[in-house]
Amino acid sequence: MTPLDAAAPAGLAPGPLEARHRRSAAFRQASDPTRVTRAHWHIAIANGLGWMFDGMDGVILVLLAPLIIKDFALDLPTWRTGSQIALLVGISGMYLWPWLADRYGRRTLLALNIAMFSVLMPALALAPSFAVFTAIRCAVHFALNGEWALGTMLVAETWPARLRGRVISINRGTWCFGASAAGGIATVVAAQYGWRAACLVPAVIALLAIYVRAGCPESPLWVRVQDRKRRIAEARAAGVPLPQEDADWARTASRPPLSQVFAAGMWRNTLIATFVGCCCTIIYGTVAGWMPLYLARERHWSTAEYGAFYIWWGLVGVIGLIVSGWISDRFGRRPAFFVMLAQGALFITLWIYARSDTALWVFGLLWSIGYLGFWGPAMTLSAEIFPTRVRGAANGVAWSIAWLVGFVLWPFVTVWLEQRTGSFTASFLVCPVAMGVLALFVWLYVPEHARQDLDEIAT
Repeated sequence: MTPLDAAAPAGLAPGPLEARHRRSAAFRQASDPTRVTRAHWHIAIANGLGWMFDGMDGVILVLLAPLIIKDFALDLPTWRTGSQIALLVGISGMYLWPWLADRYGRRTLLALNIAMFSVLMPALALAPSFAVFTAIRCAVHFALNGEWALGTMLVAETWPARLRGRVISINRGTWCFGASAAGGIATVVAAQYGWRAACLVPAVIALLAIYVRAGCPESPLWVRVQDRKRRIAEARAAGVPLPQEDADWARTASRPPLSQVFAAGMWRNTLIATFVGCCCTIIYGTVAGWMPLYLARERHWSTAEYGAFYIWWGLVGVIGLIVSGWISDRFGRRPAFFVMLAQGALFITLWIYARSDTALWVFGLLWSIGYLGFWGPAMTLSAEIFPTRVRGAANGVAWSIAWLVGFVLWPFVTVWLEQRTGSFTASFLVCPVAMGVLALFVWLYVPEHARQDLDEIAT
């Protein structure tokens, strides 16, 4: 079967864009699906570092929340509203960056995105008021929400199919190192010098943009799609009849991206990816987004104490993403989901009812394995379920809706439950329930794509 997203029918020479990119040894290496080359490692390292810094920047703001609330003399609903405004604005970046990547390429947009949020994070330290802080945070989220989608697409479109789930999961696991780094920054910098000093640390991320631009090639699949569009356009302009396959492909590819995302043959995949994303954001945002406040207010932990907990919470969570990636490629995406969701649901329930600080530490570190581990198959699913011609826009739609549901709307439920009951316990119990719902949905509806090339999955 010749996939619709192939560059051209067999026997045709590479198009002009691919011919130009093939002057680069890195591009030629990334085009080889049979072995792992230096270019593949560059792409994986760049994506992993991007995830790590994404985790560091995102978790820093969560860990600094008690200090920022105190500094600006805020109540919990005001802080929640400011956070939700920033997250709502950030949703536009979650769609815009991948959509632009469909038009202009993965690599260039990834480097630009990283440079943008590395400059914006230190600007938070200069905010004179909470209104200004929120405005800058909106720009931070706009940039942050594009980085991981761009990097994950570049990995999915270059790495051999037999390793795709493992590499995406391990890359996602570096987010945990970033979360641990954020815990270290909170413990060493914020506890001693305040939250403003802690916001200055991420300025070093700008160096990653240079590495991405210099060491990573463009996605060969994306390049071939552009050449195919050009070849079809030139044939039509010259009045040359198109092969039926090209005519069918062009008819679909010429439609607006949003129309393609919900077109016949695609809408089911879009709904699957969106529902999985919504469950992921509800599960993560319910506990991880409010855990520092819970530990500070209800467990009376200091900034240094919960910062230290985050260091180990993130490091142990890496285990879950490594294991889930191995299960995903060895046994399938669905088994990886089940194992991680079951483990996380069990230990997060024990953690919620823990009485002592020791139990909080033990069960807290254990639930991080499954709680973070299921994100591996989730990210793999959304990266591989859509065709190359619209992969960015489709990811943007699915994860934008997920962010809106889990990080903008759901916190109203979380805060309402906390204020009604006087504790985060009832809110946190949503997590194991949502994990069970997600496991059932995966069993019934999520397709199995282990060891399949992208062109075999979505056409």
